[in-house]
Amino acid sequence: MYFPGIEAFLAIVRTESISKAAELLHLSQATVSYRLKTLEQEMGGLLVERRKGAPKISLTPKGENFFSIAERWEALWRETQILQASGSQLSLAISAAESISHFVLPPVYRMLNQYTPSIRLQIRTQHTQEAFDSIERREMDVAFVVREIVSPSVTVKPFFTEEMVLLRLAVPGRQAGDTVEMEELAAEHEVFINWNREFQFRHDQWWDPLCPSRVHLDTAGLITTFLNDARQWTIVPASIGAHMMRMGDFVLQKLSVSVPPRTCYKVTHKFPNQALHEPLRILDNYLQNVFGIQ
Repeated sequence: MYFPGIEAFLAIVRTESISKAAELLHLSQATVSYRLKTLEQEMGGLLVERRKGAPKISLTPKGENFFSIAERWEALWRETQILQASGSQLSLAISAAESISHFVLPPVYRMLNQYTPSIRLQIRTQHTQEAFDSIERREMDVAFVVREIVSPSVTVKPFFTEEMVLLRLAVPGRQAGDTVEMEELAAEHEVFINWNREFQFRHDQWWDPLCPSRVHLDTAGLITTFLNDARQWTIVPASIGAHMMRMGDFVLQKLSVSVPPRTCYKVTHKFPNQALHEPLRILDNYLQNVFGIQ
């Protein structure tokens, strides 16, 4: 793929002008136009509409479809340049679910960041399916996810299991560690996050799914925004509960029924590249130190 053309195409899209793209790239307009035309010839069709007098450029349907592909090519090119510049430096690309990356893995991140010789780290937040896809395509080296997906090209191992706890505002008479009956918790006051399929299944047994909670979230980072009334409550993994306790006036309590614990999984390619053996070994040592599981 003709990268100078991709670079010119992306600059044109982002500035909405060939002349402004030329200024951005420190090239002449003729050079930018030539590079775009060369790319279009390679792609077999126009990517950008040329309309005389139009204040802004517009993309053809082919150009709109190509834009996300071009962005990925640009990202890969940058990674390649960094790799060439780093020589033999160790590197590790980590994909992780938001709730794992923010609340479970920081001790491991700090250890990796302090390792000598230094490891070049890339950390990306992805949902489970995205993470598996990234490992299969070898875009990321290791992923940490909240559920298993069967794939012939990846290895999935549990690395951390934690209990689920009840999180509520701290008010007079409400003690940390107390056991709370399910009947005390009204569904309409729940701040709900679907942690995994097993949790959703059990949740629907305890509370009528036809009477859903008013607030549904897909990120733990918003819990403190919505958990601001003494009647409100949420069920969270213990790591998130401990973090919320440090942030505000909350209490962690137990539920009167057994809540399935949350298991987090480590995902790697079954046949990792030779260059990954050492950084993955270092990572496994830190996981062993922090969680006791490899």
